[in-house]
Amino acid sequence: AQVLAESGGGSVQAGRSLRLTCAGSGYRLRNTFMGWFRQAPGKEREAVAAIEIGGGKMYTADSVRGRFTIFQDHGRNSVYLQMNGLKPEDTAMYYCAAGLKRAGSSWQTNEYDYWGQGTQVTVEP
Repeated sequence: AQVLAESGGGSVQAGRSLRLTCAGSGYRLRNTFMGWFRQAPGKEREAVAAIEIGGGKMYTADSVRGRFTIFQDHGRNSVYLQMNGLKPEDTAMYYCAAGLKRAGSSWQTNEYDYWGQGTQVTVEP
């Protein structure tokens, strides 16, 4: 079974940085999207970034491009989200997710089969 565990959230002031970690186990190392999603109270879940495990291609949402970077550590079976220049609107619960790549799906529309419990990120003005 695939297990995902997020860590690294916290409360910071605007302009600061955080790095989220998603430690995974039990998932296939090919043809898989590993992604980060976020959801703020009263808002829909938003796809933030993803990486193709095996291929290495990375994707980020327009709302965070240039500030957030996703990368992986093959040796540790982990995926990270480096968040720089944080803004109050980045405040949300951040979730790590994994799913086999489905034909015809983008990283945002792909079905993600496994989810972590989430880690809270709060950005103070």
